[in-house]
Amino acid sequence: MFSGRLERLSLTAPMVFVAVGVVLGTVAAPGLRPGTATVTALTEATLAWVLFSDASRVGLRELRHDAGVFGRLLGVGLPLTVAAGGFAAWWLLGLPDPWLALLVGAALAPTDAALGAVVVTNPVVPARIRRVLNVESGLNDGIVTPVVMLALAGAAAAEGHGGSELGALVQLAGGTAVGAAAGAGGGILLRTAGRRDWAQENFAGPAVLALALLAYAGAVSLHTNGFVAAFAAGLAFGHFAGRGGPKEVFYLEQTAGLASLLVWMIFGAVAVPRLPALLDLPMILYALLSLTVIRMIPVAISLAGTGLGVRTVLFVGWFGPRGLASIVFALIAVEELSGTAEPMATAGSPGGAAEPVVAVIVLTVLLSVVAHGFTAGPLATRYGRREVA
Repeated sequence: MFSGRLERLSLTAPMVFVAVGVVLGTVAAPGLRPGTATVTALTEATLAWVLFSDASRVGLRELRHDAGVFGRLLGVGLPLTVAAGGFAAWWLLGLPDPWLALLVGAALAPTDAALGAVVVTNPVVPARIRRVLNVESGLNDGIVTPVVMLALAGAAAAEGHGGSELGALVQLAGGTAVGAAAGAGGGILLRTAGRRDWAQENFAGPAVLALALLAYAGAVSLHTNGFVAAFAAGLAFGHFAGRGGPKEVFYLEQTAGLASLLVWMIFGAVAVPRLPALLDLPMILYALLSLTVIRMIPVAISLAGTGLGVRTVLFVGWFGPRGLASIVFALIAVEELSGTAEPMATAGSPGGAAEPVVAVIVLTVLLSVVAHGFTAGPLATRYGRREVA
């Protein structure tokens, strides 16, 4: 009811729902905690939907149009961000295992298009820059997922929770194969059904929603990586679905958007109230660095020589908000490193190796929600007008 008015006040949907969650978690119902199974199912399904929809929306034409910029951001900037974030985590947070440091760096590297929606949809911002930010956020979470899973496997093995780096690589390869097969097959079937008038048009959207879950659940049932499968399925679907693909994905995007708001509310209710007890100065410093130099310097290095001005490079570097993917990676870290998802569902704390990892991710995401939410509208308008002038 009030989304338009709130947006004009620079209050984004994630900001509002995190605040609602904090009120629920600390004032209205402080003892209420969603069940572990509920939290896990909702967050993992939401990320699978987001990965599928983001990947399916990125067409080959869009990639070719600015292939050099995308290649630099994703092939140079993203690895440098992961490396810088991992090194800073090892140095500042004193993490005993390099795998844990890599996990923090990788989990906080992907950007969230939802937190920067005001920028991506603002017509004042040049279309090329909006496209660059949109494609980057649509692909970097899927690209970095294998690194997160590999780091988790290494950290779990070091902690004695089973798993191995080789096993993780096999799961990633298997997830890619399962997802590509599901996405290609589903895209061909839906395109054929639409061309031959076999199916009603209003069932196409739910079919794509189910296809994303099928790719994820199929990969998990075969003991491969479901998130990589969802991303690969989205890429394959976008390629094989034809002209009707983008329209069919719209229903999935709307559903994922609603589920994301619930995840943000749970994040505010469960994770944020516990944060003050875990905070220390190195953690605060790391979060601030993660949102600034750890992101902005790699972006500047990767975009050197592209002809983009300093103002544009700074703008692209700043609008790298962290969001849903980082939250889900933190939840998975709790499950893999402590054998339980209780920290997201009970009043306890993660403990052990997962505790500093989860705490710094939660803090960084919370700061990103506030900082990028408040600056998205004003900075986008200011930047766009200066570029036009």
